[in-house]
Amino acid sequence: MHKEKADNVLLAGGEILNLSSGETSALDIVLANGKIDRIGKVDEKGFQGDVHDITGHLVVPGLMDMHVHLREPGREDAETIATGCAAAMAGGFTAVACMPNTTPAIDTQEVVRFIRKKAENELVDVFPIAAITKGRQGKEITEMAELVRSGAVAFSDDGNPVVDASVMRHAMEYASMYDALLIDHCQDLNLSHGGHMNEGIMSTRLGIPGIPNAAESIHISRDIELARLTGARIHIAHLSVKEGVELVRRAKEDGLYISCEVTPHHLLFTDADLRSFDTNLKMNPPLRTKEDIAVLEQAIKEGVIDVFASDHAPHSIEEKDVEFNAAPFGIIGLETMLGIILQQVVNRGLLSLEAALTKMIVTPRELLRIPVPQIKSGEPANLTIFNPGKSFVYHVNQSKSKSKNAPYDGMELPGAVYGVVNQGWIWRADEGELD
Repeated sequence: MHKEKADNVLLAGGEILNLSSGETSALDIVLANGKIDRIGKVDEKGFQGDVHDITGHLVVPGLMDMHVHLREPGREDAETIATGCAAAMAGGFTAVACMPNTTPAIDTQEVVRFIRKKAENELVDVFPIAAITKGRQGKEITEMAELVRSGAVAFSDDGNPVVDASVMRHAMEYASMYDALLIDHCQDLNLSHGGHMNEGIMSTRLGIPGIPNAAESIHISRDIELARLTGARIHIAHLSVKEGVELVRRAKEDGLYISCEVTPHHLLFTDADLRSFDTNLKMNPPLRTKEDIAVLEQAIKEGVIDVFASDHAPHSIEEKDVEFNAAPFGIIGLETMLGIILQQVVNRGLLSLEAALTKMIVTPRELLRIPVPQIKSGEPANLTIFNPGKSFVYHVNQSKSKSKNAPYDGMELPGAVYGVVNQGWIWRADEGELD
């Protein structure tokens, strides 16, 4: 992996994909001082600068993952902002939004500023998501105005559902004052307590305590009603159950400000895959059933699902290399999300390529009120370059993440990434180690 200044660089032979029309244009792009200098046919022989031959690749605005865990501060043994950004680049992402379950939690201006400072020299834009409640304890809401002013783009207690409905109501009321999005980990802890996988036939066979679908759908229902009461914008994280899909669909039909995301692993695996007791398949919410996946797929086709997000959750080898019930929830996914979405969504005809990419480029930024990159002359160069028809084999031991807790080792996926451009840098996947 190698990054260099995006100055006097020619991207030659690629095709620019228009996300609105789905049309492609075979045009070269010249980068100067980190901006798009011009777009059109350029004579490579006469160009005085670095030439990147990207023939066969698509050029799109930089991908964004709005749900990642970078672990810093506090758990730098599992991931750091730098290693998380390296994994993001390898996956084709130029922006991520990081969740607040750090130590300390992202619940003060100081922690938000720390993250922004640590990320300021990275190619990848890092947007902090602040905690809804102080210490993510669910008791007292954070100083939302200060957090917004310091750079927080949304609020979530991700991993710790806000149990007290009154606290959640107040959080919605305050967040609405700043048009801030609340990202909702929906789980009734009274129903999920002690569970380690989806509750059903498979959990009974394996003898593992289960988490029922109702743990998720009951909480979704509650917060939809609170959103109806307050007018808040809420985003349902990692939607995984068929009952939740129907609740979100009805809320949207009622005109509420509800959005939702689905993760690649909830489209690819089911609870039946846990026969191996592989702790790298243990996540929260847990892997569900084929029936749940079928409903999620239909919701994708119908436009009920707004965003694809990885829920990239690094854990050290020591944490995961234990018996199943003792292992923490979570898997890494930044480097495989684009490939899995191409495989499970685009290549299977659920969505067009441009529609699927919109859910990883445009919609996340719109929800977080972040400007969407434009491929136009004079605009900052914020680009993802990949080949949807070229496959790659994912080797977890080569992951750029500091952690290796992925169930995708040896999997062949479409969408080989050539590189990314952002913040005045261009990065290529095939040139040595990261500077």
